[in-house]
Amino acid sequence: MHRAFPLAALLVLVAACASRPGGDASSVRAEPQMPQAPTPGQDPADTRRPAEKIAGGLTEAEFKALHAAPAGTVAALRGREVQIGAAKGYLSLPEGGVAPLPGVVVIHEWWGLNDNVKHWTDRIAAEGYAALAVDLYDGFVAKTADEAMAAIQKVDDAKSLAILRAGHAFLVTDPRVRAPRTASVGWCFGGRKSLELAIAEPDLDGAIVYYGNPITEMATLAPMRAELLGVFGTRDKSIPPEKVAAFREALAGAKRKFEIREYDADHAFANPSNPRYDEANAAKAWEVSRAFLQRVLRPQ
Repeated sequence: MHRAFPLAALLVLVAACASRPGGDASSVRAEPQMPQAPTPGQDPADTRRPAEKIAGGLTEAEFKALHAAPAGTVAALRGREVQIGAAKGYLSLPEGGVAPLPGVVVIHEWWGLNDNVKHWTDRIAAEGYAALAVDLYDGFVAKTADEAMAAIQKVDDAKSLAILRAGHAFLVTDPRVRAPRTASVGWCFGGRKSLELAIAEPDLDGAIVYYGNPITEMATLAPMRAELLGVFGTRDKSIPPEKVAAFREALAGAKRKFEIREYDADHAFANPSNPRYDEANAAKAWEVSRAFLQRVLRPQ
């Protein structure tokens, strides 16, 4: 049975997710043939730092604060648990939103469907999308890297893909959503799964891959119809720049529509609950992701 992360890559991933970040990073390399769309509603004269810009109804600093609630309190969640076939998920709808709504499948990191991912789901819903976080661990949430390693190695690829496709179908058919267009987003393990869903689901319109282990075989990528955004860190030892370059080359060879963004940052740099979180680069990456979702889910 094929595994998304070979053991050798997993061992590097443990170090990447558990280590302390190093340095202040802010440089970005953008894919030249795919110019970035402007952020909806952004004033071109706005000179505020990225961490101060509004992203999904929250500044990056406010989103970061959700992951550091005072002891004895829990940052509020806006969504609800839903059933997706035999699996469970977390559905967040935009305030006052009425179907039909564009939908986003949200895919957790190797830790499982924890509050960090639920906050992400709420953040995406605040953009006006129906956001559904799927649970590929059957309710288990890892607390340590060893637990996460054990959980990811138990994942059955066929079963997880079935859950992802069921999540997509939920967004299309549920009367609260009835999504006319859909996208996916995932981080780390979930980034790889976002890519796999894009390959397997012909009706997906867009896929965001945050530092997910890429597929570099053109023939495997060829069936993908969704537009793809890849977000990577140049200091990510588990996915080094040369592997990202091979991914870019394979996507171009397969004639897929894509955009790759690389930031001077480490693995998991967009997760405020991770010690390698990089607030400035996370804010920049989210602005690019917002523009991407706007482009593929609300085309003019």
